[in-house]
Amino acid sequence: MATKSTRLQPIEAPPPAGNGVRANPLQNAILLSLSAKESKVVLDALEWVDLPTHTVLHEAGQDIEFGYFINGGLASILNVMADGKTVEVGLAGKEGFIGVPLLVGFRTSPSQVIMQVGGDGFRIRAQDLPDTLGGSSKLEKRLQRYSQELMMQAAQIAACNRLHEVSHRLARWLLMSQDRLGGSDVPLTQQFLAHMLGTRRASVTVAARSLQKAGWITYKRGKVKIVDRRQLEDAACECYKKMNTQSRKWESETR
Repeated sequence: MATKSTRLQPIEAPPPAGNGVRANPLQNAILLSLSAKESKVVLDALEWVDLPTHTVLHEAGQDIEFGYFINGGLASILNVMADGKTVEVGLAGKEGFIGVPLLVGFRTSPSQVIMQVGGDGFRIRAQDLPDTLGGSSKLEKRLQRYSQELMMQAAQIAACNRLHEVSHRLARWLLMSQDRLGGSDVPLTQQFLAHMLGTRRASVTVAARSLQKAGWITYKRGKVKIVDRRQLEDAACECYKKMNTQSRKWESETR
């Protein structure tokens, strides 16, 4: 008779070697989905790390040294052009994992990943990941599914950046960020948003002012506060709803 798995309860991770700072309670959705037995195998292979703003998790074209289960904060997956310009193709927070190419044996990625909102996470050495996946079939399946989520996100964002107005894209981006960060505050500058949305800072300023004038957000000194989420969802382009709808379908298909 099949036994019922026990969900891992939020815990405090051990401090890194030589560092008295303790991790935040475990929040990563992938790790929290594991049974108690599998979580023991996986957590033994992980190291908690602080991830301040602007920490580069891996560079485009270079060997990926670690995979990261984001526990707090916000990581941006960026395509970097030859002239140094960047555009965001994905977001990852406490729902996700950075280092997806490692899952299929690749050592490099065409994208740069950087922490745009500081947080923390659990990292695993690239060479240790295959053995860890071998000891946890649930983790392997969850990471495979998450890789599909990221692929869908990248494809939808590419279409969004090509087809939709800046104000709609900004609303979509703020909603996606809030989903991953929690709370109503998103600590971001207009210059950063311009890089993420692949547009001019002036365009972001106009878009942010229009959302603020409508009473859906406030923006002051590098911090966006979402005041009326329901209205912001209505203001966002169809991409936000489409991605969420597909994610829910996949979730129901795998229950």
